[in-house]
Amino acid sequence: MDKKGLLLVVSGPSGAGKGTVCQGLIRKNKACFSLSVSLTTRKPRANEEQNKSYFFVNRSEFESLVKNDQVLEWAEVYGNLYGTPRQWVQEKLGKGETVLLEIDIQGALQIKRKFPECILIFIVPPSINELQARLIRRGTDDHAIIKKRLDCVQCELQEIPKYDYIVVNDQLEVALNQVSAIISAEKCRPNRFDLQNYLQLGESTDE
Repeated sequence: MDKKGLLLVVSGPSGAGKGTVCQGLIRKNKACFSLSVSLTTRKPRANEEQNKSYFFVNRSEFESLVKNDQVLEWAEVYGNLYGTPRQWVQEKLGKGETVLLEIDIQGALQIKRKFPECILIFIVPPSINELQARLIRRGTDDHAIIKKRLDCVQCELQEIPKYDYIVVNDQLEVALNQVSAIISAEKCRPNRFDLQNYLQLGESTDE
């Protein structure tokens, strides 16, 4: 029996397929997974919903949450603040759900410091050559941007030892099975076992 759910933090280079892995996990077992909803100070777009796409707040509200340690990680991007709300994550975990958070390395390590029991998974492609091919096939970036992304990969890979697991995303189904196996193993750790409740159940059976 699980004491609570798992916070699964997924990172990796652009083009490694971390978003595809997260979406694949949710597709396979939607009832057990929740994709983390971020806080942001930017204005909502036409197709975005409050509390579903993002938690839209103003800057003073965001800064107040940070001051009160209610944001697990945050960053400023193009003048807007983005972060992971502690309360929302804890509510989902309390229901026994696995919360998936797809985020960059800096944010992942922020969360690990504040929430040590989270599980950090680093997604990598089978090779740098394959990563380059994926970025080219994606067709969203020009040659200069692709080169810049590839130059960043070497630095990103140096952070792998700070993660709990590494998954090579060569074939999606294999990668999904590996992440599912990680989740199953983590749920069997003694520190996640509710011993007190287990003993109480035993006492009620004896009566």
